[in-house]
Amino acid sequence: MVEPSNAMSTAGEVPRRLCFYSGGFLTQPRLRRILQLAGHDLRLGLPGPGDGVVVWGRSPYAHRGEAFARSRAVPLIRIEDAFLRSIRPGRMGDPPIGLLIDPVGVHFDGTAPSRLEQILASASLDDSNLLVRARDGIARMRQLDLLKYNNHDPNLAPPPPGYVLIIDQTRGDASIPDPGTFQRMLGAALVDHPTARIVIKTHPETRSGHRPGHFTAADATGRVTLLGDPVSPWRLLEGATAVYTVSSQLGFEAILAGHRPVVFAQPFYAGWGLTHDRHPHARRSRRLDLDALVAAALLLYPVYVGATTRKPCPPEQALQELVALRDARAGAGGQVAWWRRMVRPLLSRP
Repeated sequence: MVEPSNAMSTAGEVPRRLCFYSGGFLTQPRLRRILQLAGHDLRLGLPGPGDGVVVWGRSPYAHRGEAFARSRAVPLIRIEDAFLRSIRPGRMGDPPIGLLIDPVGVHFDGTAPSRLEQILASASLDDSNLLVRARDGIARMRQLDLLKYNNHDPNLAPPPPGYVLIIDQTRGDASIPDPGTFQRMLGAALVDHPTARIVIKTHPETRSGHRPGHFTAADATGRVTLLGDPVSPWRLLEGATAVYTVSSQLGFEAILAGHRPVVFAQPFYAGWGLTHDRHPHARRSRRLDLDALVAAALLLYPVYVGATTRKPCPPEQALQELVALRDARAGAGGQVAWWRRMVRPLLSRP
């Protein structure tokens, strides 16, 4: 897929002043705050020389900014949630603790480069301090039971170990090239593992009723079951003997848990020697280890801002802030009370 504007795409620089054309940049103060602390000035109006245009990933409203970037020949900047995001998914109301700010492309589109792909392909990822931070970060995430979303129930037990895990995603996800891939993935898992139990994990937004997934109760036949319970992803991955994904974030998290997932699309974590790729990626030939992948995706690529300090912070502090928010929720008398008393006042201030 060709980006609407390739100005500065190889340099990977982001202009200071960014023009926007969708309401989310007006109504989400947390979003504006992160971009401002990253050094950017958000504006309405036409971009001038030296300006850029910012859009949210490939959202339904991104075409407005794409058109302006193309017509004015200025850089197009796409932003997305960081891979450490929040307690609950965004559609449940939680703002992100970090953002991915990409002047090259978007990380989930394997047909075109992104800044993350450039980092993974060519950056020096052998710095010992960086790799120690990555390794410690994985251990810390496992210890704290934290990943991108963190509204699981730590008291829920996963299915008995020994199953093959299939990861569902929501319909309309921009990272999915072909919705029919999900049925092909299920068929492949059944053939590859003719006697194993198959567990299909539904997406948190499907479980909460916000968006449908690709699998339904009709797929739960024979040795196939659907799992909608909010089980800890770490515990779920520990009990799996194999993991199948199209392009889910949980596929990346499966690598963190020691798996080499079978991947049916071209997400950012595919093509580096850490996955079984059903559709190999022609541009990605570098071989990386887990620590290098994590260093790029969690340390070098995102911008984090503390939910309580409202200041830029390293990913290690972002982890601790997610723990604090989760503990506040658990101790504030339930989900609604937690949101009203603790989180909304902190995250609504610019």
